[in-house]
Amino acid sequence: MTITPIFDPEKKGGAMRVAAFMSGSGTNIMRLLEHEKGIAAQEGRSPFETIFIFSDRSDGHCAGERIALENGLAYFSYDIRTFHQKRSIKRSVLTAEGLAARKEYDRVAERLVAAFEIDVIALGGYMSYITLNRCVNVHPADLSLSLPDGRRKYVGDHTVKDAISAGENELRSSTLWTDEGVDTGPLLMVSNALPVALPESLETLKKDSERLAGVSDEHQERLKEAGDWKIFPRTIEMIARGRFALDEQNRVYVDGRPVPGGYRE
Repeated sequence: MTITPIFDPEKKGGAMRVAAFMSGSGTNIMRLLEHEKGIAAQEGRSPFETIFIFSDRSDGHCAGERIALENGLAYFSYDIRTFHQKRSIKRSVLTAEGLAARKEYDRVAERLVAAFEIDVIALGGYMSYITLNRCVNVHPADLSLSLPDGRRKYVGDHTVKDAISAGENELRSSTLWTDEGVDTGPLLMVSNALPVALPESLETLKKDSERLAGVSDEHQERLKEAGDWKIFPRTIEMIARGRFALDEQNRVYVDGRPVPGGYRE
Protein backbone atom coordinates (compact mmCIF):
# COMPACT_ATOMS: atom_id res chain seq x y z
CA MET A 1 0.00 0.00 0.00
CA THR A 2 1.29 3.43 -0.98
CA ILE A 3 0.36 6.56 0.93
CA THR A 4 0.91 9.73 -1.10
CA PRO A 5 0.69 13.27 0.30
CA ILE A 6 -1.91 15.43 -1.40
CA PHE A 7 0.85 18.00 -1.56
CA ASP A 8 4.52 17.34 -0.84
CA PRO A 9 6.30 20.53 0.30
CA GLU A 10 9.72 18.85 0.14
CA LYS A 11 9.30 18.04 -3.56
CA LYS A 12 7.74 21.41 -4.31
CA GLY A 13 10.47 23.41 -2.67
CA GLY A 14 8.17 26.34 -2.02
CA ALA A 15 4.74 27.42 -0.84
CA MET A 16 1.68 25.56 -2.12
CA ARG A 17 -0.06 27.72 -4.73
CA VAL A 18 -3.80 28.09 -4.12
CA ALA A 19 -6.62 29.39 -6.32
CA ALA A 20 -9.69 30.53 -4.37
CA PHE A 21 -13.06 29.89 -6.04
CA MET A 22 -16.20 31.60 -4.71
CA SER A 23 -19.75 32.59 -5.67
CA GLY A 24 -21.16 34.90 -3.00
CA SER A 25 -20.03 36.77 0.09
CA GLY A 26 -16.68 35.01 0.19
CA THR A 27 -16.45 34.72 3.97
CA ASN A 28 -14.63 31.38 3.72
CA ILE A 29 -12.09 32.90 1.35
CA MET A 30 -11.65 35.90 3.65
CA ARG A 31 -10.88 33.54 6.55
CA LEU A 32 -8.44 31.63 4.35
CA LEU A 33 -6.58 34.85 3.50
CA GLU A 34 -6.58 35.92 7.15
CA HIS A 35 -5.16 32.53 8.14
CA GLU A 36 -2.45 32.79 5.50
CA LYS A 37 -1.43 36.23 6.77
CA GLY A 38 -1.55 35.07 10.40
CA ILE A 39 0.83 32.19 9.76
CA ALA A 40 3.18 34.46 7.82
CA ALA A 41 3.22 36.93 10.72
CA GLN A 42 4.07 34.17 13.21
CA GLU A 43 6.47 32.08 11.14
CA GLY A 44 7.89 34.55 8.64
CA ARG A 45 6.14 32.85 5.72
CA SER A 46 3.02 30.79 5.08
CA PRO A 47 3.20 27.22 3.71
CA PHE A 48 0.56 28.24 1.14
CA GLU A 49 -0.01 31.29 -1.02
CA THR A 50 -3.34 32.35 -2.52
CA ILE A 51 -2.60 33.40 -6.10
CA PHE A 52 -5.95 34.50 -7.53
CA ILE A 53 -9.71 34.52 -6.93
CA PHE A 54 -12.17 33.11 -9.45
CA SER A 55 -15.95 33.56 -9.38
CA ASP A 56 -18.78 31.99 -11.38
CA ARG A 57 -20.82 35.18 -10.94
CA SER A 58 -20.15 38.59 -12.50
CA ASP A 59 -22.82 40.61 -10.69
CA GLY A 60 -23.02 42.42 -7.37
CA HIS A 61 -23.97 39.22 -5.59
CA CYS A 62 -20.33 38.15 -5.49
CA ALA A 63 -17.81 40.01 -3.34
CA GLY A 64 -14.83 38.46 -5.10
CA GLU A 65 -13.60 41.60 -6.83
CA ARG A 66 -13.64 43.59 -3.57
CA ILE A 67 -11.84 40.84 -1.66
CA ALA A 68 -9.22 40.54 -4.40
CA LEU A 69 -8.68 44.31 -4.47
CA GLU A 70 -8.31 44.52 -0.69
CA ASN A 71 -5.74 41.72 -0.72
CA GLY A 72 -3.82 42.66 -3.85
CA LEU A 73 -4.83 39.53 -5.77
CA ALA A 74 -5.70 38.89 -9.39
CA TYR A 75 -9.44 38.40 -9.94
CA PHE A 76 -11.35 36.61 -12.69
CA SER A 77 -15.09 36.13 -13.12
CA TYR A 78 -17.00 34.12 -15.70
CA ASP A 79 -20.76 34.21 -15.19
CA ILE A 80 -22.14 30.70 -15.42
CA ARG A 81 -25.76 31.84 -15.75
CA THR A 82 -24.95 33.85 -18.86
CA PHE A 83 -22.91 30.91 -20.17
CA HIS A 84 -25.96 28.64 -19.97
CA GLN A 85 -28.44 31.24 -21.20
CA LYS A 86 -26.50 31.92 -24.39
CA ARG A 87 -26.45 28.20 -25.12
CA SER A 88 -30.06 27.56 -24.01
CA ILE A 89 -28.81 24.86 -21.66
CA LYS A 90 -30.23 24.04 -18.26
CA ARG A 91 -27.69 24.22 -15.44
CA SER A 92 -28.20 20.65 -14.24
CA VAL A 93 -25.18 18.38 -14.67
CA LEU A 94 -27.30 15.26 -14.28
CA THR A 95 -27.67 14.94 -18.04
CA ALA A 96 -25.02 14.23 -20.66
CA GLU A 97 -25.69 17.66 -22.18
CA GLY A 98 -25.36 19.34 -18.79
CA LEU A 99 -22.09 17.61 -17.94
CA ALA A 100 -20.63 18.41 -21.36
CA ALA A 101 -21.57 22.07 -20.87
CA ARG A 102 -20.03 22.04 -17.42
CA LYS A 103 -16.75 20.73 -18.79
CA GLU A 104 -16.81 23.39 -21.50
CA TYR A 105 -17.38 26.10 -18.90
CA ASP A 106 -14.57 24.79 -16.71
CA ARG A 107 -12.02 25.02 -19.52
CA VAL A 108 -11.60 28.74 -18.78
CA ALA A 109 -10.75 28.10 -15.13
CA GLU A 110 -8.64 25.11 -16.15
CA ARG A 111 -6.46 27.32 -18.33
CA LEU A 112 -6.07 29.82 -15.48
CA VAL A 113 -5.08 27.04 -13.07
CA ALA A 114 -2.46 25.77 -15.52
CA ALA A 115 -1.11 29.23 -16.36
CA PHE A 116 -0.65 30.16 -12.69
CA GLU A 117 0.74 26.71 -11.79
CA ILE A 118 -1.90 26.14 -9.10
CA ASP A 119 -1.42 23.19 -6.74
CA VAL A 120 -4.81 23.21 -5.00
CA ILE A 121 -8.18 24.86 -5.66
CA ALA A 122 -9.97 26.06 -2.52
CA LEU A 123 -13.75 26.04 -3.03
CA GLY A 124 -14.98 28.55 -0.47
CA GLY A 125 -18.70 28.90 -1.08
CA TYR A 126 -18.38 28.01 -4.76
CA MET A 127 -21.92 26.99 -5.67
CA SER A 128 -21.28 25.33 -9.03
CA TYR A 129 -20.49 21.69 -9.70
CA ILE A 130 -16.87 21.56 -10.87
CA THR A 131 -15.06 19.11 -13.14
CA LEU A 132 -11.54 20.25 -12.24
CA ASN A 133 -9.20 18.15 -10.11
CA ARG A 134 -7.33 18.89 -6.88
CA CYS A 135 -10.14 20.79 -5.16
CA VAL A 136 -10.92 21.17 -1.46
CA ASN A 137 -14.54 21.93 -0.62
CA VAL A 138 -16.25 22.84 2.65
CA HIS A 139 -19.71 21.40 3.32
CA PRO A 140 -22.21 22.31 6.10
CA ALA A 141 -22.75 18.77 7.38
CA ASP A 142 -20.96 15.92 9.10
CA LEU A 143 -20.00 13.75 6.12
CA SER A 144 -18.92 10.90 8.39
CA LEU A 145 -22.62 10.10 8.99
CA SER A 146 -23.94 7.40 6.68
CA LEU A 147 -27.21 5.81 5.64
CA PRO A 148 -27.69 2.04 6.08
CA ASP A 149 -26.60 1.49 2.46
CA GLY A 150 -23.31 3.31 3.08
CA ARG A 151 -24.15 6.53 1.26
CA ARG A 152 -23.48 9.78 3.05
CA LYS A 153 -26.45 10.98 5.03
CA TYR A 154 -26.43 14.73 4.45
CA VAL A 155 -25.38 15.86 0.97
CA GLY A 156 -26.59 18.50 -1.47
CA ASP A 157 -27.78 22.05 -0.98
CA HIS A 158 -30.15 21.74 2.03
CA THR A 159 -28.14 19.67 4.48
CA VAL A 160 -28.66 21.87 7.54
CA LYS A 161 -32.42 21.78 7.07
CA ASP A 162 -32.28 18.04 6.41
CA ALA A 163 -30.26 17.41 9.58
CA ILE A 164 -32.55 19.51 11.74
CA SER A 165 -35.64 17.87 10.23
CA ALA A 166 -34.14 14.45 10.96
CA GLY A 167 -33.85 15.35 14.65
CA GLU A 168 -30.07 15.77 14.86
CA ASN A 169 -29.00 17.42 18.12
CA GLU A 170 -25.82 18.93 16.73
CA LEU A 171 -24.35 20.10 13.44
CA ARG A 172 -20.83 19.96 12.05
CA SER A 173 -19.02 21.13 8.93
CA SER A 174 -16.70 18.98 6.84
CA THR A 175 -13.96 19.48 4.30
CA LEU A 176 -13.42 17.02 1.47
CA TRP A 177 -11.14 16.31 -1.46
CA THR A 178 -13.62 16.48 -4.31
CA ASP A 179 -14.29 13.79 -6.89
CA GLU A 180 -16.84 13.50 -9.72
CA GLY A 181 -19.79 13.03 -7.35
CA VAL A 182 -21.77 15.49 -5.23
CA ASP A 183 -20.19 15.64 -1.75
CA THR A 184 -18.76 12.13 -2.24
CA GLY A 185 -14.99 12.74 -2.20
CA PRO A 186 -12.54 11.67 0.52
CA LEU A 187 -13.44 13.22 3.88
CA LEU A 188 -10.60 15.37 5.23
CA MET A 189 -11.68 17.23 8.35
CA VAL A 190 -14.76 17.54 10.57
CA SER A 191 -15.45 20.53 12.82
CA ASN A 192 -16.49 20.67 16.43
CA ALA A 193 -20.21 20.41 17.09
CA LEU A 194 -22.71 23.25 17.02
CA PRO A 195 -25.70 22.36 19.24
CA VAL A 196 -29.11 22.59 17.59
CA ALA A 197 -31.27 25.08 19.50
CA LEU A 198 -34.89 25.10 18.36
CA PRO A 199 -37.29 27.88 19.40
CA GLU A 200 -40.14 25.35 19.59
CA SER A 201 -40.67 21.63 19.16
CA LEU A 202 -39.49 19.99 15.96
CA GLU A 203 -43.00 18.65 15.34
CA THR A 204 -44.38 22.20 15.43
CA LEU A 205 -41.64 23.53 13.19
CA LYS A 206 -42.25 20.87 10.58
CA LYS A 207 -45.81 22.11 10.20
CA ASP A 208 -44.53 25.53 9.09
CA SER A 209 -42.08 25.14 6.20
CA GLU A 210 -41.24 28.84 6.11
CA ARG A 211 -40.44 28.91 9.82
CA LEU A 212 -38.35 25.74 9.53
CA ALA A 213 -36.42 27.26 6.65
CA GLY A 214 -35.71 30.37 8.71
CA VAL A 215 -34.46 28.36 11.68
CA SER A 216 -32.28 26.28 9.35
CA ASP A 217 -30.80 29.42 7.77
CA GLU A 218 -29.98 30.81 11.23
CA HIS A 219 -28.19 27.61 12.17
CA GLN A 220 -26.28 27.55 8.90
CA GLU A 221 -25.00 31.08 9.50
CA ARG A 222 -23.87 30.09 12.99
CA LEU A 223 -22.25 26.93 11.60
CA LYS A 224 -20.15 29.02 9.23
CA GLU A 225 -18.47 30.70 12.18
CA ALA A 226 -18.28 27.62 14.39
CA GLY A 227 -17.33 25.18 11.64
CA ASP A 228 -16.51 26.36 8.10
CA TRP A 229 -14.32 29.30 9.06
CA LYS A 230 -12.18 27.12 11.32
CA ILE A 231 -11.67 23.89 9.38
CA PHE A 232 -11.49 25.29 5.83
CA PRO A 233 -8.31 27.38 6.36
CA ARG A 234 -6.89 24.71 8.66
CA THR A 235 -7.38 21.99 6.03
CA ILE A 236 -5.58 24.05 3.39
CA GLU A 237 -2.73 24.69 5.84
CA MET A 238 -2.40 20.99 6.73
CA ILE A 239 -2.35 19.99 3.06
CA ALA A 240 0.34 22.61 2.42
CA ARG A 241 2.43 21.18 5.25
CA GLY A 242 2.18 17.70 3.72
CA ARG A 243 0.09 16.27 6.55
CA PHE A 244 -2.88 14.97 4.54
CA ALA A 245 -2.30 11.92 2.33
CA LEU A 246 -4.32 9.39 0.31
CA ASP A 247 -3.75 5.74 -0.55
CA GLU A 248 -4.76 3.89 -3.73
CA GLN A 249 -8.35 3.56 -2.50
CA ASN A 250 -8.55 7.29 -1.67
CA ARG A 251 -8.55 6.57 2.05
CA VAL A 252 -7.38 9.58 4.07
CA TYR A 253 -4.36 9.73 6.36
CA VAL A 254 -2.99 12.47 8.61
CA ASP A 255 0.66 12.23 9.62
CA GLY A 256 0.60 8.62 8.39
CA ARG A 257 -2.42 7.59 10.48
CA PRO A 258 -5.77 6.62 8.91
CA VAL A 259 -8.67 8.96 9.72
CA PRO A 260 -11.73 7.23 8.21
CA GLY A 261 -14.15 9.50 10.03
CA GLY A 262 -12.32 12.71 9.18
CA TYR A 263 -9.57 14.45 11.14
CA ARG A 264 -10.78 16.25 14.26
CA GLU A 265 -8.82 18.57 16.52
